[in-house]
Amino acid sequence: MRIPRQIPLELGAPGTAPEALLPVVLTVDDSDSPRDVIDALALTAFVAGHQPYATTKDLNNVRADATLLPPDVRVLREAASETERARLAAGDGWTLRAVHFPRSKTATVAVTAESPELCAEILAAATDGMTETPPPVEDAVSMGFWYASAHGPQRNPRPITAGSWAEIRGNYAHSAAAQFDRLVTVDRGSVHGRLLLLHGPPGTGKTTVLRALAREWRDWCQFDCVLDPESLFSSPAYLMEVALNPAGDCRCPDKKHEKWRLLLLEDCDELIRGDAKQHTGQALSRLLNLTDGLLGQGRKVLVAITTNEDLARLHPAVVRPGRCLAQIEVPALPFREAGAWLGTSAGVPADGATLAELYALRDGHDMAIGQEPVLSGQYL
Repeated sequence: MRIPRQIPLELGAPGTAPEALLPVVLTVDDSDSPRDVIDALALTAFVAGHQPYATTKDLNNVRADATLLPPDVRVLREAASETERARLAAGDGWTLRAVHFPRSKTATVAVTAESPELCAEILAAATDGMTETPPPVEDAVSMGFWYASAHGPQRNPRPITAGSWAEIRGNYAHSAAAQFDRLVTVDRGSVHGRLLLLHGPPGTGKTTVLRALAREWRDWCQFDCVLDPESLFSSPAYLMEVALNPAGDCRCPDKKHEKWRLLLLEDCDELIRGDAKQHTGQALSRLLNLTDGLLGQGRKVLVAITTNEDLARLHPAVVRPGRCLAQIEVPALPFREAGAWLGTSAGVPADGATLAELYALRDGHDMAIGQEPVLSGQYL
């Protein structure tokens, strides 16, 4: 049942002249949340033209106790949930909305004001000292994580641990390791093809090698993982935001070049298998458009896909010559290589073992080789 209510918006600070109050009415009903009300209130002065300037700043490593407000400011509205806290404040000639996401230690602060100078002043006062230096993470690289939220596409960056390729090379069959040797040497000047395809059974180390690749390429390529690829390619708005957004560490160390961006899509079997067009509609077409179609023109975007499907079952448009930067099968280690990795051939079946199975054997887990292991999620 929808119960509309009209709420007059009074965003002026105490003592604001009546003529400065906004002649705007907000209509809400039971489908709106307190956060929705704060979002609307924050824009009314800008819409009405009383505060025609606006600026926004995204913050990382935000302190848990951060107010995200200038000192000695009265909070007009506040809405809190398990995942976020939104606040609205206003003063003489300005309005501020701050949204804090404690779990990811990120926040967004938006200010509207009567002048650009006042915008900058209030934003600086609200954000100064609100972040902290993250603790050092050994062998870490920055990776962004995209997902579709109720308030549109969101990107949360966080450091992830990543070993070097030299450190993990022995975890891969010689046939795959030789191809990865060539892949890690690719740089911004030698990119040919926009699609990186890793295929093979679960537990062979596809995700692990991509983390190492993020470390090897970090000087020229920013890695972003899309947590909901099915939503990405079913929503043109979501796809455009992710494809065109320059978020992240977008400059190379020499400051002269814009970084490439790699979008990581894990376990996208349904998206790229032979009957994908029938089952996913326009999703496959949008993926191909991003890699070498009009959407990808002028954008330094690579797409990496991991799949458990056999290469022969993939859609021919995905694997056609010239489209892929690399197509690498990541198989289980053959019997001899698995035995060398483990230090003994005891327990290793004649057809070899996956990396996850070898870790389970090494750690003494009671499990049957050939069945999906408990640890496979760490080495997809």
